[in-house]
Amino acid sequence: MNTARRRAALRLPSWTATLYWKFAVFITVMCCTLAALLGILVHVLVGQQTESQARGAALDELDGAVATYVAGEPLGRNAAVDPPDLPHNLREMAVHHKERGTQLADHQGRPVMWAVAPVDGGRVLAVRLDYGDRAAAIRGLDRAIIGSSAAAIGVTLLVGLFGVSRITRRLHRTARVARRISTGDLDARVGDPRALRPDLAQDEAAAVAAALDAMAATLQNKLHSEQRFTADVSHELRTPLTGLHAAAELLPPGRPTEMVQERIQTMRRLTEDLLEISRLDAQVERADLDIHQLGPLVERAVRATRLAADVDVIRDARVETDQRRLERVLGNLIANAHKHGRPPVVLTVDGPVVTVRDHGDGYPDDLLDHGPQRFKTRSGGSRKSGHGLGLTIAGGQARVLGATLCFSNAPSGGAVATLRLTPERQSQE
Repeated sequence: MNTARRRAALRLPSWTATLYWKFAVFITVMCCTLAALLGILVHVLVGQQTESQARGAALDELDGAVATYVAGEPLGRNAAVDPPDLPHNLREMAVHHKERGTQLADHQGRPVMWAVAPVDGGRVLAVRLDYGDRAAAIRGLDRAIIGSSAAAIGVTLLVGLFGVSRITRRLHRTARVARRISTGDLDARVGDPRALRPDLAQDEAAAVAAALDAMAATLQNKLHSEQRFTADVSHELRTPLTGLHAAAELLPPGRPTEMVQERIQTMRRLTEDLLEISRLDAQVERADLDIHQLGPLVERAVRATRLAADVDVIRDARVETDQRRLERVLGNLIANAHKHGRPPVVLTVDGPVVTVRDHGDGYPDDLLDHGPQRFKTRSGGSRKSGHGLGLTIAGGQARVLGATLCFSNAPSGGAVATLRLTPERQSQE
């Protein structure tokens, strides 16, 4: 638990995952790193050059002091023999190694450059040169580097964010169009200006937009082709089926005649279902909406099916719906419950929500995960019946009504279909 809490506490806000802010952090880190490296390099080089010049000037001053000391003349203000504040290591070097040397140190709170040379009697002659102006110049250079680096980082960040925002806006538009396509709006297109102009340089965002538009166009053409094929086949089957039905009526009574008539009726229902599905897929169906009392409407739908089902009205409501299409949806749900489930079949009205429940084994997992499928394929490639056309038609008609149809399984067993309708608007009451 403590580990999970620590992880939750360390979790970053969701906006930090966006490309915009990742790019901003990347630019800031890279600019700061580059500015720091360049600033340190300039500081070190200029400091070394300034210190080298100060050492040279101190040694020149030392040469003059040595000549003055040898001539026995008075030394200048900045020269002295064995001054008390001379750095100890610099004194030891001059006394023991008999060499001249320089060292940067502090004198009375100010930086100075010392230069020493050995003289007679184990003593040293020292010259100090003020280093305060050079140190102030280096500090001024450091401030200039910091200020210019901050300004350069700010300008680079603004320009970079402006450039990446144009890319992210195009990607967001592409994502919105992709979501519209996934919901069934196959007319949606990105229409990226760069993708529409082959003469312009094509970046990755334009390539993604062009690929999405091409995919949507191909999918739309394929779907329209399948819809036309389904509608044409169903339409062409109606004429011979009508003839078969008429011919079957002329056959002599008997069990073979009844079997032929049953098969013809099944074919006619299948043809009508395919035609209805093709119209639903083409989105040409329009609901004739009106205000109805839901409880009596559900009872009428149950009677129209001539199947056993109980109606339990917990809370009645007035809804805006198409009576014929609602009866079609409920009739298919009741028929599916009797065909694939077990009685009793119970319809419950609770406000604008109608549930249809049986007491069988429940809906299969693939239906709950992916919704009703007309047909599905075995791994070997052979086709078998899916969840039937009834549930597919029920879902399509529910969309025409502006309702939502959901499928689930009851905890105690049985399949549950939940239809949520549009309640009557308050302005109409």
